[in-house]
Amino acid sequence: MVGFFQRTLRLRTALRHLSPHSTFSSTATAGRPSVDFCRSFLPTTSWQSGVCCRKLHSGAGGSDPAAAPDRRPFSRITLEDLAFFRKTLPGRAITDPDLLESSNVDWLKSVRGSSEVLLRPQTTEEVSQILKYCNGRNLALNLQGGNTGLVGGSVPVYDEIILSTALMNNILTLDSISGILTCQAGCVLENLSMYLEERDYIMPLDLGAKGSCHIGGNVATNAGGLRLLRYGSLHGTVLGLEVVLADGQVLDCLATLRKDNTGYDLKQLFIGSEGTLGVITAVSILCPRKPKSVNVVFLGCETFEQLLETFQLCRGMLGEILSAYEFLDSECMRLLNTHLKLPNPISACSFYVVIETSGSDPTHDGEKLHNFLEEAMNSLLVTDGTVATEDSKIKALWSMRERVTEALTHEGFTYKYDISLPVERIYQLVTDMREHLGDRAKSVVGYGHVGDGNLHLNITSPAKDPALLAAIEPFVYEWTASCHGSISAEHGLGLKKRNYIYYSKPSQAVALMGNIKAMLDPKGILNPYKTLPDDLK
Repeated sequence: MVGFFQRTLRLRTALRHLSPHSTFSSTATAGRPSVDFCRSFLPTTSWQSGVCCRKLHSGAGGSDPAAAPDRRPFSRITLEDLAFFRKTLPGRAITDPDLLESSNVDWLKSVRGSSEVLLRPQTTEEVSQILKYCNGRNLALNLQGGNTGLVGGSVPVYDEIILSTALMNNILTLDSISGILTCQAGCVLENLSMYLEERDYIMPLDLGAKGSCHIGGNVATNAGGLRLLRYGSLHGTVLGLEVVLADGQVLDCLATLRKDNTGYDLKQLFIGSEGTLGVITAVSILCPRKPKSVNVVFLGCETFEQLLETFQLCRGMLGEILSAYEFLDSECMRLLNTHLKLPNPISACSFYVVIETSGSDPTHDGEKLHNFLEEAMNSLLVTDGTVATEDSKIKALWSMRERVTEALTHEGFTYKYDISLPVERIYQLVTDMREHLGDRAKSVVGYGHVGDGNLHLNITSPAKDPALLAAIEPFVYEWTASCHGSISAEHGLGLKKRNYIYYSKPSQAVALMGNIKAMLDPKGILNPYKTLPDDLK
């Protein structure tokens, strides 16, 4: 690794003198559309171009599709209801407004409900009794895990009863041979990770919110995170679920088999359903072995094209040991420096990359990483970099990526977008958004998961600004649809984005989702006003 650092200054100087016509210039390169080309896909008056005919349905959400719809005719809580809950959950049916406060407000403090009851069951049987009773009484329920969601999906919209899984936090089994973990839905992701690492395994997902989020919530939102490049999505790693349906029936699909081809794979319905189809009470998940060798590299690139070239090189040369490839732009670095006082570990660059490798042989992994870094430097793809192999230094480098969300909270009001796009286009949206908004936004920043084409676009202003929001939406969704992307890569739709689903899904698919919801939850008591658009009432 020493040669890598010795050549940094020389190569940084050489990069400054690259011809503007070289393959690493900031203009469009072969195989990548220019800004004007991408913009040519965008409609000027109506969303009816030949490229994509998906649009926001005129009947969905009125003038503000993200606003809460009218309260549906659910029953109101009575003293008899409270008596039942207190009998079913002794000491765990909470009505104290001070204790309810944090559960009524989302993590971003952008959505606030008015629930007067918080239920904290400990067992699946208790959840079943609650749902059976609420279904009979037509009482709406808001399902809540760690309350770390970013789209208003984890808090009440009105007075829905909050059903928290926080006390359902037991680890049930770990098969030490296969690495299959079975646990209750309220287990905190970081606690599961620590439990597994002591037993030479790791969780297949890792999130910045791991200290608070619950595995049940992760599954309900199909959370992606930092390890998806290596281990895939929860649709693949989750082997079984236990789910309580709206009428109180317990659906036991808590399989611990990697292969089971008997009939429909029902668990897939609930992964990513955001609590609208049932309450996930237990999860079985396949966990990889803990790697014996972990390296983290923090690199700087001058153009996004160089960042993509580095990713291609990285995949080819690191192969099976590559576990993460994340990026953040210079605006993210400014926020980290300014608000969190985190120093830049390398010299200033336009883009930064966090690469993680994990394997079983430190010597083998070190050689592969060394060869990759040599080639990246010799090819003039990276400007500067640093490598960490010790736990404390690895955590320090990862914090530069994981704490961007935290830094944004100090910048003012943040409009957040979780977009999935073809990898070569993910930063073009940031560039176009900056040009589109001009000086109306305080900052427009981009970071995310290059390996799976997931961009986190964040736009800040000193305070909530309806005029700014009107400039952002539907522009951001039209742009995404024009590239055949998804308006929600991993955060879900929740309350805020439910009516924008048509930008990513055809009306036939949305109608089928509504049919499934009506079949499993005919009264609509589970997480109402979330995920599905208002025109499916």
